[in-house]
Amino acid sequence: MGERNSFSKTDPDATFMRMKEDPMKNGQLKAGNNVQLSTRNQFIVHFSLHQKPTDTTTLIPHLESFQAQYGCLPEMVTADAGYGCEENYAWLEARQIQGYVKYNYFHKEQTGRRKPKATLLDPASLHYDENADCSICPMGQSMEKVCVKHRETATGYEQTTKVYRTRNCVGCPLATSCQPVNGQASLAINHRVARLKAQARELLLSEEGVRRRRQRSIDVEPVFGQLKQNRNFRRFRLRGLKKVEIEMGLAAMAHNIAKMAG
Repeated sequence: MGERNSFSKTDPDATFMRMKEDPMKNGQLKAGNNVQLSTRNQFIVHFSLHQKPTDTTTLIPHLESFQAQYGCLPEMVTADAGYGCEENYAWLEARQIQGYVKYNYFHKEQTGRRKPKATLLDPASLHYDENADCSICPMGQSMEKVCVKHRETATGYEQTTKVYRTRNCVGCPLATSCQPVNGQASLAINHRVARLKAQARELLLSEEGVRRRRQRSIDVEPVFGQLKQNRNFRRFRLRGLKKVEIEMGLAAMAHNIAKMAG
């Protein structure tokens, strides 16, 4: 199965994914392919098929196939929260692509519905001394770095997390909120994630970011609605990735021609 965790015996190229097709909307596991679309003014300018159900891992290969098709990368990308992760943000930054990509709790932050942490040691609210590489706890105590943890994702991307710890929290009036263990409070921070999300937040809340977020909802979503609801293109009738690509390509061309004629 390679990097996948399932495949269909009737179509080895297809992966089992949860489809929301049953009347109760509980979702059913069916063999399928993850379709990604790039649109402009409701015209399909690019599509790609993926054998993984999660959208997070499809953004980079989708843009790489866009580059192979057109010989360049887009200057700007707008995407919903399903694509917001450290690897995608870092990839866009390295290629100087303006990424208006939400992270999973962006809307909760703006509406105040994000639940506060049970501890005062929230990395977003603590002061970090970059020169000394230490964080300052709410009582002003320096939290020194004790270790660095490395984790490799399923796509091979390496994430780095630093762990900071106070020297002594015995007698501190905020100890019950910080929940120290054996008299010491610990904090784990991925500084790259914090920086990239701060950049994404600034872009998304800018005047241009608000405009692009609104445009995305009326640009790409209606295209899926036209294909699935109005044209009843809800399933592939061919098997094998190559044939499915041809079928998707014909559907995309038909959509664009109808859009031009309309």
